[in-house]
Amino acid sequence: MIRLLKTLLALSVVPVGLLQAASRPNVILVLIDDMGWGDFSCFGSEAASTPNIDHMAGEGIRFEQFYVDSPICSPSRVAISTGQYPQRWRITSYLNNRRDNQARGMAQWLDPRAPMLARSLRQAGYATGHFGKWHMGGQRDVAEAPPITDYGFDESLTNFEGMGAKLLPMTLKPGDIVPGRIWADAERLGGPVVWMQRSEITRGFADAALAFMNRAIRDQKPFYINLWPDDVHSPFWPPVAKWGDGSKRRLYLSVLEEMDRQFGRLFDRVRSDEALRDNTLILICSDNGPERGAGTAGPFRGFKTQLYEGGVRSPLIVWGPGLLPAGKGGSVNPESILAAIDLAPSILQLTGTPAPAEAGFDGVDMSDVLLGKTTRSRDKPLFFRRPPDRDSFFGVADLPDLSVRDGRWKLLCEYDGSQAELYDLAVDRGEHDNVAGDHPDIVADLKARLLAWHQSMPPDNGATYGR
Repeated sequence: MIRLLKTLLALSVVPVGLLQAASRPNVILVLIDDMGWGDFSCFGSEAASTPNIDHMAGEGIRFEQFYVDSPICSPSRVAISTGQYPQRWRITSYLNNRRDNQARGMAQWLDPRAPMLARSLRQAGYATGHFGKWHMGGQRDVAEAPPITDYGFDESLTNFEGMGAKLLPMTLKPGDIVPGRIWADAERLGGPVVWMQRSEITRGFADAALAFMNRAIRDQKPFYINLWPDDVHSPFWPPVAKWGDGSKRRLYLSVLEEMDRQFGRLFDRVRSDEALRDNTLILICSDNGPERGAGTAGPFRGFKTQLYEGGVRSPLIVWGPGLLPAGKGGSVNPESILAAIDLAPSILQLTGTPAPAEAGFDGVDMSDVLLGKTTRSRDKPLFFRRPPDRDSFFGVADLPDLSVRDGRWKLLCEYDGSQAELYDLAVDRGEHDNVAGDHPDIVADLKARLLAWHQSMPPDNGATYGR
Protein backbone atom coordinates (compact mmCIF):
# COMPACT_ATOMS: atom_id res chain seq x y z
CA MET A 1 0.00 0.00 0.00
CA ILE A 2 2.92 2.36 0.68
CA ARG A 3 4.07 1.63 -2.84
CA LEU A 4 0.62 2.67 -4.05
CA LEU A 5 0.85 6.02 -2.29
CA LYS A 6 4.37 6.74 -3.55
CA THR A 7 3.15 6.39 -7.12
CA LEU A 8 0.88 9.42 -6.73
CA LEU A 9 3.80 11.67 -7.66
CA ALA A 10 5.69 9.42 -10.04
CA LEU A 11 3.73 7.30 -12.51
CA SER A 12 5.35 4.93 -14.94
CA VAL A 13 4.11 4.30 -18.47
CA VAL A 14 3.73 0.72 -19.58
CA PRO A 15 4.91 -0.18 -23.09
CA VAL A 16 2.20 -1.44 -25.39
CA GLY A 17 4.14 -4.64 -25.91
CA LEU A 18 3.50 -5.70 -22.32
CA LEU A 19 -0.26 -5.52 -22.69
CA GLN A 20 -2.18 -8.74 -22.73
CA ALA A 21 -4.35 -9.33 -25.76
CA ALA A 22 -7.18 -10.38 -23.46
CA SER A 23 -10.74 -10.93 -24.52
CA ARG A 24 -12.18 -9.96 -21.14
CA PRO A 25 -12.70 -6.21 -21.10
CA ASN A 26 -11.27 -3.91 -18.47
CA VAL A 27 -13.85 -1.81 -16.61
CA ILE A 28 -13.49 1.60 -14.94
CA LEU A 29 -16.51 2.89 -13.02
CA VAL A 30 -16.36 6.64 -12.35
CA LEU A 31 -18.91 7.65 -9.70
CA ILE A 32 -19.09 11.39 -9.10
CA ASP A 33 -20.45 12.73 -5.82
CA ASP A 34 -23.57 14.95 -5.66
CA MET A 35 -23.56 16.02 -9.31
CA GLY A 36 -26.75 16.95 -11.15
CA TRP A 37 -28.06 15.48 -14.38
CA GLY A 38 -27.49 18.77 -16.19
CA ASP A 39 -23.99 19.65 -14.98
CA PHE A 40 -21.79 18.23 -17.75
CA SER A 41 -21.58 20.51 -20.76
CA CYS A 42 -22.36 17.45 -22.93
CA PHE A 43 -25.67 17.20 -21.02
CA GLY A 44 -26.51 20.81 -21.73
CA SER A 45 -24.69 22.88 -19.13
CA GLU A 46 -23.61 26.30 -20.33
CA ALA A 47 -22.25 27.30 -16.91
CA ALA A 48 -19.27 24.93 -16.77
CA SER A 49 -16.86 23.42 -19.26
CA THR A 50 -16.08 19.69 -18.93
CA PRO A 51 -13.96 18.94 -22.02
CA ASN A 52 -12.42 15.66 -20.84
CA ILE A 53 -15.76 14.11 -19.99
CA ASP A 54 -17.29 15.61 -23.13
CA HIS A 55 -14.57 13.89 -25.15
CA MET A 56 -15.56 10.55 -23.63
CA ALA A 57 -19.20 11.25 -24.47
CA GLY A 58 -18.19 12.18 -28.02
CA GLU A 59 -16.75 8.68 -28.47
CA GLY A 60 -19.34 6.87 -26.38
CA ILE A 61 -23.06 6.82 -25.62
CA ARG A 62 -24.99 9.26 -23.42
CA PHE A 63 -27.96 7.76 -21.59
CA GLU A 64 -30.75 10.13 -20.59
CA GLN A 65 -32.93 7.78 -18.51
CA PHE A 66 -30.43 6.24 -16.10
CA TYR A 67 -31.40 6.08 -12.43
CA VAL A 68 -29.49 5.61 -9.22
CA ASP A 69 -31.39 3.69 -6.56
CA SER A 70 -31.37 6.25 -3.79
CA PRO A 71 -31.21 10.05 -3.71
CA ILE A 72 -28.37 9.98 -1.16
CA CYS A 73 -24.83 8.64 -1.18
CA SER A 74 -24.34 5.51 0.98
CA PRO A 75 -27.38 3.55 -0.25
CA SER A 76 -26.71 4.61 -3.82
CA ARG A 77 -23.20 3.18 -3.53
CA VAL A 78 -24.52 -0.05 -2.04
CA ALA A 79 -26.88 -0.48 -4.99
CA ILE A 80 -24.20 0.09 -7.61
CA SER A 81 -21.80 -2.30 -5.82
CA THR A 82 -24.21 -5.19 -5.19
CA GLY A 83 -26.91 -5.08 -7.87
CA GLN A 84 -29.46 -5.09 -5.06
CA TYR A 85 -31.74 -2.55 -3.44
CA PRO A 86 -29.84 -1.02 -0.52
CA GLN A 87 -32.84 -1.57 1.75
CA ARG A 88 -31.92 -5.26 1.74
CA TRP A 89 -28.75 -4.32 3.64
CA ARG A 90 -30.41 -1.73 5.92
CA ILE A 91 -28.47 1.18 4.45
CA THR A 92 -31.07 3.76 3.51
CA SER A 93 -29.37 7.10 4.25
CA TYR A 94 -25.80 8.28 4.50
CA LEU A 95 -23.76 6.42 7.11
CA ASN A 96 -23.06 8.82 9.94
CA ASN A 97 -22.06 8.39 13.58
CA ARG A 98 -23.21 5.34 15.52
CA ARG A 99 -26.05 7.09 17.35
CA ASP A 100 -27.54 8.62 14.20
CA ASN A 101 -27.36 5.34 12.32
CA GLN A 102 -29.24 3.59 15.11
CA ALA A 103 -31.85 6.36 15.33
CA ARG A 104 -32.59 5.94 11.63
CA GLY A 105 -32.90 2.16 11.91
CA MET A 106 -29.81 1.46 9.83
CA ALA A 107 -26.82 -0.86 9.84
CA GLN A 108 -23.46 0.59 10.84
CA TRP A 109 -21.74 -0.72 7.68
CA LEU A 110 -22.41 -2.87 4.65
CA ASP A 111 -22.34 -6.56 5.51
CA PRO A 112 -19.27 -8.06 3.78
CA ARG A 113 -21.47 -11.01 2.77
CA ALA A 114 -23.23 -8.76 0.24
CA PRO A 115 -22.80 -9.96 -3.39
CA MET A 116 -20.08 -7.49 -4.33
CA LEU A 117 -19.34 -6.98 -8.02
CA ALA A 118 -15.66 -6.51 -7.23
CA ARG A 119 -15.44 -9.82 -5.37
CA SER A 120 -16.94 -11.76 -8.26
CA LEU A 121 -14.52 -10.14 -10.70
CA ARG A 122 -11.56 -10.79 -8.43
CA GLN A 123 -12.49 -14.46 -8.13
CA ALA A 124 -12.59 -14.57 -11.93
CA GLY A 125 -9.00 -13.29 -12.20
CA TYR A 126 -9.46 -9.53 -12.36
CA ALA A 127 -7.25 -7.09 -10.52
CA THR A 128 -9.66 -4.96 -8.48
CA GLY A 129 -9.02 -1.53 -7.00
CA HIS A 130 -11.09 1.11 -5.22
CA PHE A 131 -9.88 4.71 -5.34
CA GLY A 132 -11.96 7.46 -3.76
CA LYS A 133 -14.95 7.84 -1.52
CA TRP A 134 -16.31 4.62 -0.01
CA HIS A 135 -18.98 5.59 2.54
CA MET A 136 -20.29 2.06 3.02
CA GLY A 137 -18.73 1.64 6.46
CA GLY A 138 -16.05 3.17 8.68
CA GLN A 139 -16.67 6.82 9.48
CA ARG A 140 -17.00 9.23 12.41
CA ASP A 141 -17.05 7.06 15.56
CA VAL A 142 -17.62 3.75 13.70
CA ALA A 143 -14.07 2.46 13.78
CA GLU A 144 -14.55 -1.32 13.71
CA ALA A 145 -16.03 -1.60 10.21
CA PRO A 146 -14.35 -4.05 7.81
CA PRO A 147 -11.56 -2.72 5.59
CA ILE A 148 -12.45 -2.02 1.99
CA THR A 149 -10.30 -4.94 0.89
CA ASP A 150 -12.73 -7.31 2.66
CA TYR A 151 -15.27 -6.49 -0.05
CA GLY A 152 -13.27 -7.93 -2.93
CA PHE A 153 -10.65 -5.29 -3.68
CA ASP A 154 -6.95 -6.00 -4.04
CA GLU A 155 -6.09 -2.40 -3.16
CA SER A 156 -7.89 0.67 -1.92
CA LEU A 157 -7.31 4.33 -1.26
CA THR A 158 -10.15 6.30 0.27
CA ASN A 159 -11.09 9.49 2.12
CA PHE A 160 -12.38 9.88 5.68
CA GLU A 161 -15.39 7.60 5.04
CA GLY A 162 -13.79 4.17 4.81
CA MET A 163 -11.30 1.84 6.45
CA GLY A 164 -7.82 1.69 4.97
CA ALA A 165 -5.21 3.85 3.28
CA LYS A 166 -6.30 7.46 2.84
CA LEU A 167 -5.93 10.79 1.16
CA LEU A 168 -7.06 13.48 3.60
CA PRO A 169 -7.76 17.09 2.70
CA MET A 170 -5.87 20.27 3.39
CA THR A 171 -7.73 23.47 2.59
CA LEU A 172 -6.84 26.94 1.33
CA LYS A 173 -9.02 29.93 0.62
CA PRO A 174 -8.00 33.39 -0.60
CA GLY A 175 -5.93 35.12 2.06
CA ASP A 176 -4.84 31.96 3.85
CA ILE A 177 -1.12 31.52 4.52
CA VAL A 178 -1.18 28.15 6.26
CA PRO A 179 -3.37 25.30 4.94
CA GLY A 180 -6.08 23.98 7.20
CA ARG A 181 -6.83 20.32 7.79
CA ILE A 182 -10.25 18.73 7.99
CA TRP A 183 -11.27 15.22 9.06
CA ALA A 184 -7.95 14.72 10.85
CA ASP A 185 -9.63 12.27 13.25
CA ALA A 186 -10.03 9.87 10.32
CA GLU A 187 -6.35 8.92 10.64
CA ARG A 188 -7.46 6.36 13.23
CA LEU A 189 -9.58 4.60 10.58
CA GLY A 190 -6.59 3.17 8.73
CA GLY A 191 -3.43 4.16 6.97
CA PRO A 192 -1.01 5.05 5.63
CA VAL A 193 -2.34 8.59 5.28
CA VAL A 194 -1.28 11.24 2.78
CA TRP A 195 -2.40 14.85 3.23
CA MET A 196 -2.93 16.87 0.07
CA GLN A 197 -4.83 19.94 -1.05
CA ARG A 198 -8.55 19.29 -1.24
CA SER A 199 -8.56 21.04 -4.61
CA GLU A 200 -6.26 18.31 -6.01
CA ILE A 201 -7.63 15.16 -4.39
CA THR A 202 -9.41 13.93 -7.52
CA ARG A 203 -6.01 13.91 -9.22
CA GLY A 204 -4.63 11.94 -6.26
CA PHE A 205 -7.25 9.25 -6.63
CA ALA A 206 -6.96 9.20 -10.44
CA ASP A 207 -3.18 8.88 -10.27
CA ALA A 208 -3.45 6.00 -7.80
CA ALA A 209 -5.94 4.30 -10.11
CA LEU A 210 -3.61 4.83 -13.06
CA ALA A 211 -0.67 3.29 -11.21
CA PHE A 212 -2.83 0.31 -10.22
CA MET A 213 -3.93 -0.10 -13.83
CA ASN A 214 -0.33 -0.10 -15.03
CA ARG A 215 0.60 -2.82 -12.55
CA ALA A 216 -2.36 -4.95 -13.64
CA ILE A 217 -1.21 -4.60 -17.24
CA ARG A 218 2.31 -5.71 -16.30
CA ASP A 219 0.82 -8.72 -14.55
CA GLN A 220 -1.27 -9.44 -17.65
CA LYS A 221 -4.52 -9.25 -15.69
CA PRO A 222 -7.74 -7.57 -16.72
CA PHE A 223 -8.73 -4.87 -14.24
CA TYR A 224 -11.79 -3.43 -12.57
CA ILE A 225 -11.41 0.01 -11.00
CA ASN A 226 -13.75 2.15 -8.92
CA LEU A 227 -12.76 5.80 -9.33
CA TRP A 228 -15.09 7.58 -6.91
CA PRO A 229 -13.90 11.13 -6.20
CA ASP A 230 -15.09 13.36 -3.34
CA ASP A 231 -15.97 15.94 -5.96
CA VAL A 232 -18.37 17.63 -6.38
CA HIS A 233 -19.64 17.28 -2.80
CA SER A 234 -19.69 20.30 -0.50
CA PRO A 235 -17.83 21.98 1.13
CA PHE A 236 -16.28 23.31 -2.05
CA TRP A 237 -12.54 23.93 -2.15
CA PRO A 238 -11.37 24.88 -5.66
CA PRO A 239 -7.88 26.24 -6.25
CA VAL A 240 -7.51 29.73 -4.78
CA ALA A 241 -7.19 31.22 -8.28
CA LYS A 242 -10.66 29.84 -9.15
CA TRP A 243 -12.47 31.07 -6.04
CA GLY A 244 -14.26 33.81 -8.00
CA ASP A 245 -16.89 35.67 -6.00
CA GLY A 246 -16.95 32.91 -3.39
CA SER A 247 -20.64 32.13 -3.95
CA LYS A 248 -21.82 28.56 -3.53
CA ARG A 249 -22.66 28.24 -7.21
CA ARG A 250 -19.32 29.67 -8.36
CA LEU A 251 -17.33 27.42 -6.03
CA TYR A 252 -19.28 24.37 -7.20
CA LEU A 253 -18.67 25.12 -10.87
CA SER A 254 -14.96 25.69 -10.25
CA VAL A 255 -14.68 22.34 -8.44
CA LEU A 256 -16.57 20.64 -11.28
CA GLU A 257 -14.19 22.02 -13.90
CA GLU A 258 -11.16 21.07 -11.80
CA MET A 259 -12.47 17.54 -11.36
CA ASP A 260 -12.84 17.21 -15.12
CA ARG A 261 -9.28 18.47 -15.63
CA GLN A 262 -7.90 16.03 -13.07
CA PHE A 263 -9.51 13.07 -14.81
CA GLY A 264 -7.59 13.96 -17.95
CA ARG A 265 -4.40 11.98 -17.47
CA LEU A 266 -6.22 8.72 -16.80
CA PHE A 267 -8.65 9.18 -19.68
CA ASP A 268 -5.81 10.11 -22.04
CA ARG A 269 -3.81 7.05 -21.00
CA VAL A 270 -6.66 4.71 -21.92
CA ARG A 271 -7.64 6.53 -25.10
CA SER A 272 -4.11 6.79 -26.47
CA ASP A 273 -3.16 3.13 -26.05
CA GLU A 274 -4.66 0.99 -28.80
CA ALA A 275 -4.85 -2.17 -26.71
CA LEU A 276 -6.59 -0.38 -23.86
CA ARG A 277 -8.82 1.62 -26.16
CA ASP A 278 -10.06 -1.53 -27.86
CA ASN A 279 -10.76 -3.47 -24.67
CA THR A 280 -11.76 -1.05 -21.91
CA LEU A 281 -15.21 0.10 -20.84
CA ILE A 282 -15.50 3.33 -18.86
CA LEU A 283 -18.79 4.27 -17.22
CA ILE A 284 -19.30 7.77 -15.79
CA CYS A 285 -22.27 8.74 -13.60
CA SER A 286 -23.27 10.47 -10.36
CA ASP A 287 -24.38 8.90 -7.07
CA ASN A 288 -27.44 11.15 -6.67
CA GLY A 289 -28.80 14.54 -7.63
CA PRO A 290 -27.27 17.92 -6.79
CA GLU A 291 -27.23 19.93 -3.62
CA ARG A 292 -29.66 22.83 -3.80
CA GLY A 293 -27.92 26.02 -4.90
CA ALA A 294 -24.87 24.17 -6.24
CA GLY A 295 -25.48 21.85 -9.20
CA THR A 296 -28.45 21.59 -11.52
CA ALA A 297 -30.76 18.73 -12.43
CA GLY A 298 -31.45 20.29 -15.83
CA PRO A 299 -35.15 19.93 -16.73
CA PHE A 300 -35.95 17.78 -13.71
CA ARG A 301 -37.68 18.60 -10.45
CA GLY A 302 -35.98 18.10 -7.11
CA PHE A 303 -32.55 17.72 -5.58
CA LYS A 304 -30.41 15.30 -3.65
CA THR A 305 -32.38 13.42 -0.91
CA GLN A 306 -35.69 13.74 -2.83
CA LEU A 307 -37.47 11.05 -4.87
CA TYR A 308 -38.42 13.43 -7.66
CA GLU A 309 -36.45 12.94 -10.87
CA GLY A 310 -33.79 15.49 -9.97
CA GLY A 311 -32.78 13.42 -6.96
CA VAL A 312 -32.51 10.00 -8.62
CA ARG A 313 -31.90 10.54 -12.34
CA SER A 314 -28.20 10.64 -13.19
CA PRO A 315 -26.24 11.31 -16.37
CA LEU A 316 -24.56 8.18 -17.68
CA ILE A 317 -21.78 8.04 -20.24
CA VAL A 318 -20.52 4.69 -21.51
CA TRP A 319 -17.22 4.81 -23.39
CA GLY A 320 -15.62 1.86 -25.18
CA PRO A 321 -14.74 2.44 -28.85
CA GLY A 322 -13.51 -1.11 -29.30
CA LEU A 323 -16.63 -2.60 -27.74
CA LEU A 324 -19.41 -0.46 -29.21
CA PRO A 325 -20.88 -1.12 -32.65
CA ALA A 326 -19.64 1.04 -35.51
CA GLY A 327 -21.39 4.39 -35.64
CA LYS A 328 -22.43 4.46 -31.99
CA GLY A 329 -19.71 6.83 -30.85
CA GLY A 330 -21.18 10.21 -29.95
CA SER A 331 -24.75 8.92 -29.90
CA VAL A 332 -27.53 9.56 -27.39
CA ASN A 333 -29.94 7.01 -25.96
CA PRO A 334 -33.02 8.92 -24.75
CA GLU A 335 -35.24 5.83 -24.55
CA SER A 336 -33.76 3.07 -22.40
CA ILE A 337 -34.77 3.04 -18.75
CA LEU A 338 -31.99 1.44 -16.72
CA ALA A 339 -30.57 1.77 -13.23
CA ALA A 340 -27.49 1.46 -11.07
CA ILE A 341 -28.65 -1.93 -9.75
CA ASP A 342 -28.45 -3.15 -13.36
CA LEU A 343 -24.73 -2.41 -13.64
CA ALA A 344 -23.45 -5.35 -11.58
CA PRO A 345 -25.29 -8.09 -13.52
CA SER A 346 -24.50 -6.28 -16.79
CA ILE A 347 -20.77 -6.01 -16.07
CA LEU A 348 -20.65 -9.66 -15.01
CA GLN A 349 -22.24 -10.59 -18.34
CA LEU A 350 -19.88 -8.36 -20.31
CA THR A 351 -16.82 -9.86 -18.63
CA GLY A 352 -18.01 -13.47 -18.76
CA THR A 353 -17.97 -13.66 -14.97
CA PRO A 354 -20.35 -16.00 -13.11
CA ALA A 355 -22.73 -14.34 -10.68
CA PRO A 356 -22.66 -15.57 -7.08
CA ALA A 357 -25.15 -18.40 -6.68
CA GLU A 358 -26.89 -16.60 -3.83
CA ALA A 359 -26.82 -13.12 -5.43
CA GLY A 360 -30.53 -12.67 -6.09
CA PHE A 361 -29.94 -9.49 -8.06
CA ASP A 362 -32.68 -6.88 -8.14
CA GLY A 363 -30.93 -5.51 -11.20
CA VAL A 364 -31.23 -7.06 -14.65
CA ASP A 365 -28.68 -7.69 -17.36
CA MET A 366 -28.64 -4.58 -19.59
CA SER A 367 -25.27 -5.28 -21.21
CA ASP A 368 -26.68 -5.12 -24.74
CA VAL A 369 -28.10 -1.67 -23.96
CA LEU A 370 -24.86 -0.39 -22.43
CA LEU A 371 -23.01 -1.46 -25.58
CA GLY A 372 -25.50 0.25 -27.87
CA LYS A 373 -26.87 -2.92 -29.45
CA THR A 374 -30.47 -2.16 -28.50
CA THR A 375 -32.55 0.56 -26.88
CA ARG A 376 -34.82 -1.67 -24.83
CA SER A 377 -35.69 -0.76 -21.25
CA ARG A 378 -35.44 -2.93 -18.16
CA ASP A 379 -38.45 -5.25 -17.85
CA LYS A 380 -39.03 -4.62 -14.14
CA PRO A 381 -40.26 -1.50 -12.34
CA LEU A 382 -37.86 0.54 -10.23
CA PHE A 383 -38.75 1.10 -6.59
CA PHE A 384 -37.45 3.81 -4.27
CA ARG A 385 -37.70 4.65 -0.56
CA ARG A 386 -36.60 8.02 0.77
CA PRO A 387 -33.84 8.34 3.41
CA PRO A 388 -35.52 7.96 6.82
CA ASP A 389 -34.16 11.32 8.02
CA ARG A 390 -35.29 13.28 4.96
CA ASP A 391 -39.05 13.72 5.18
CA SER A 392 -38.48 17.49 4.89
CA PHE A 393 -35.40 18.91 3.21
CA PHE A 394 -34.18 21.74 1.02
CA GLY A 395 -37.25 23.78 1.89
CA VAL A 396 -39.86 21.13 1.05
CA ALA A 397 -42.01 19.79 3.88
CA ASP A 398 -43.51 16.29 3.87
CA LEU A 399 -41.66 14.84 0.90
CA PRO A 400 -43.01 11.62 -0.65
CA ASP A 401 -41.85 8.50 1.17
CA LEU A 402 -41.94 6.03 -1.72
CA SER A 403 -41.88 6.03 -5.50
CA VAL A 404 -41.97 3.66 -8.46
CA ARG A 405 -41.03 4.09 -12.12
CA ASP A 406 -42.64 1.67 -14.55
CA GLY A 407 -42.49 2.50 -18.24
CA ARG A 408 -43.83 5.98 -18.84
CA TRP A 409 -45.41 6.24 -15.37
CA LYS A 410 -43.96 7.54 -12.11
CA LEU A 411 -45.94 7.26 -8.86
CA LEU A 412 -44.99 8.85 -5.53
CA CYS A 413 -46.85 8.41 -2.23
CA GLU A 414 -46.59 8.12 1.53
CA TYR A 415 -45.74 4.89 3.35
CA ASP A 416 -49.44 4.05 3.59
CA GLY A 417 -50.16 4.86 -0.06
CA SER A 418 -51.84 8.20 0.64
CA GLN A 419 -51.10 11.51 -1.11
CA ALA A 420 -50.47 9.77 -4.44
CA GLU A 421 -48.84 11.73 -7.24
CA LEU A 422 -48.76 10.30 -10.78
CA TYR A 423 -46.69 11.70 -13.63
CA ASP A 424 -46.55 10.68 -17.27
CA LEU A 425 -42.82 11.06 -17.88
CA ALA A 426 -43.23 10.50 -21.60
CA VAL A 427 -44.77 13.99 -21.87
CA ASP A 428 -43.94 15.53 -18.48
CA ARG A 429 -40.42 14.65 -17.46
CA GLY A 430 -40.30 17.68 -15.17
CA GLU A 431 -43.13 16.24 -13.02
CA HIS A 432 -45.26 19.37 -13.23
CA ASP A 433 -48.73 17.88 -13.85
CA ASN A 434 -50.04 15.39 -11.31
CA VAL A 435 -52.53 13.23 -13.26
CA ALA A 436 -53.42 10.81 -10.46
CA GLY A 437 -57.07 11.85 -10.61
CA ASP A 438 -57.27 11.01 -14.30
CA HIS A 439 -55.88 7.46 -14.04
CA PRO A 440 -57.26 5.73 -10.92
CA ASP A 441 -56.59 2.24 -12.29
CA ILE A 442 -52.92 3.00 -12.94
CA VAL A 443 -52.58 4.59 -9.50
CA ALA A 444 -54.13 1.55 -7.84
CA ASP A 445 -51.90 -0.91 -9.70
CA LEU A 446 -48.64 0.98 -9.13
CA LYS A 447 -49.50 1.70 -5.51
CA ALA A 448 -50.20 -1.97 -4.79
CA ARG A 449 -46.89 -3.07 -6.26
CA LEU A 450 -44.97 -0.26 -4.56
CA LEU A 451 -46.40 -0.97 -1.12
CA ALA A 452 -45.78 -4.70 -1.56
CA TRP A 453 -42.14 -3.99 -2.37
CA HIS A 454 -41.80 -1.58 0.56
CA GLN A 455 -43.24 -4.13 2.99
CA SER A 456 -40.95 -6.86 1.64
CA MET A 457 -37.84 -4.87 2.53
CA PRO A 458 -36.32 -4.62 6.01
CA PRO A 459 -37.84 -1.54 7.68
CA ASP A 460 -36.01 1.58 8.76
CA ASN A 461 -37.28 4.30 11.11
CA GLY A 462 -38.53 6.69 8.42
CA ALA A 463 -42.08 6.73 9.79
CA THR A 464 -41.02 7.65 13.32
CA TYR A 465 -37.66 9.40 12.93
CA GLY A 466 -37.44 12.66 14.89
CA ARG A 467 -40.77 12.14 16.65
